[in-house]
Amino acid sequence: MKTTLSHIVEIAEKLFSPYRRFKRKLPLVSYILGRLCIMAVMLFLLGFAVFGLMELAPGDIVDQIMMQQLFSETQSRAGQNQEAMQMEQLEAQRAYLGLDQPFYVQYFRWLERVILHGDLGVSLISRAPVSFLIASRLANSVVLNLISLVLITVFSFLLGVYFSTKAGTRGDLAVTFFALVLHAFPGILLLILLQLFASVTGLFPVTAYPDFPFAEAPLKFTFSYAHHIFLPLLSAFLGGIGGTLRMVRATMLDQLGQPYITSLRSRGIAEWRIYFNHAFRNTLNPYITGSANMLAGLFSGSLILEIIFAYPGIGRLMYEAVLQEDINLVLTNIMFISFLVLLGMVLADILLALVDPRIRYGKE
Repeated sequence: MKTTLSHIVEIAEKLFSPYRRFKRKLPLVSYILGRLCIMAVMLFLLGFAVFGLMELAPGDIVDQIMMQQLFSETQSRAGQNQEAMQMEQLEAQRAYLGLDQPFYVQYFRWLERVILHGDLGVSLISRAPVSFLIASRLANSVVLNLISLVLITVFSFLLGVYFSTKAGTRGDLAVTFFALVLHAFPGILLLILLQLFASVTGLFPVTAYPDFPFAEAPLKFTFSYAHHIFLPLLSAFLGGIGGTLRMVRATMLDQLGQPYITSLRSRGIAEWRIYFNHAFRNTLNPYITGSANMLAGLFSGSLILEIIFAYPGIGRLMYEAVLQEDINLVLTNIMFISFLVLLGMVLADILLALVDPRIRYGKE
C-alpha cells in the first residue's frame, strides 16, 4: 500500500516539475496565467447560471413574439382551431430557435459557437448580429466611464493629498463632510434630481445623446455631445469621488504618521519631496486595488444612468435585452462586462507588483 502511494506521489511530482520550474523562473507570468485560468472558469460558471436563471423566468421570447403577432393579426378562425394553430406555431418557433432543449444544452451549443467559430449569435428580437449590437453601443459606455474614471482619479488625488496636509482645519472638515455625503447619497436619487434640474431650467438636454449622427456634422456633434453628456458625467463623477477622496486622504494621513516620515523630516528633506516621493507613492496601493471595483461600479451604475438619460450605451442595451428575454444578447452582455471586471482585477494585481517592489507573485 505504501509502495503504491509513494509511486503515485513520485509520478505526480514528475508531472508537476515542469510547472514548478516555470513558476520559479517566471513567477509573475505563471501568476497571470493562473489568474486567466480562474477567470475562464468563473466566466463559464457565470454563463451557466445566467442560462439557468433565464430558464426559470416565466414565458420566453417566443411567447412575446407570438403575442405581438396576435395583436397585429385579425381573428379569422374559430377559437379551438386558432388556438391549436397558435400552439403549433409556438412549438415550431421554439424548435427553430433551439429553445425546446434543456438550458444546459443551449448553453453548451452557445459555447461551441463562440469558441470554435467566434460567433456570438444573433438577437432573437431584431435578428441582428449580437457582436454588431454590442460594438455599436460599447464605445458610448467606454467613453462615459473612462472620462468619469479619469476625472475621479485626478480630483481625488489632488484634493486628498492637499487636504491631508491641512488635517483638522475648517476646509478639511468641510471637504470631508461633503465627501461623506456624496459617498452615502443614493445614486438613483442624484440622477433623478439632475434630470428634474435639466427639465425645469432648460439649461441642459434631458437626454444624454445628440439626435443626429457624428458623420453628418463632426464638429457640431462634438460640442453637442459635450453639452448632452455633462449632467450624466457630473452624476457619475459625484457618485464616485466621495469614497475615493476619503480613501486617498485617509491613506495619506496614515503614511504621514509613520516613523519613516519623521526620519525623513529629521534629515532635512523638503516637505514636497516627502509628500510626493514617499507618502504619495504608498497611497497608490489601495487605490490600484480599489480601481477595479470602482470601474465595475461605474459600469454597473451606468445601467440606471443610461435608462434615465436615454443614453445609448451597453447598460441600456442590457436592460432592453432582459425585458425581451433575448438570451443571446443578455448572456453576451453579462459575459463581456464580467470579463472587463475580472480583467481589471488582474491588471490591478500586475500594477501592484510593478509599483510596489515588496510585492512578488509566485515566489516560494
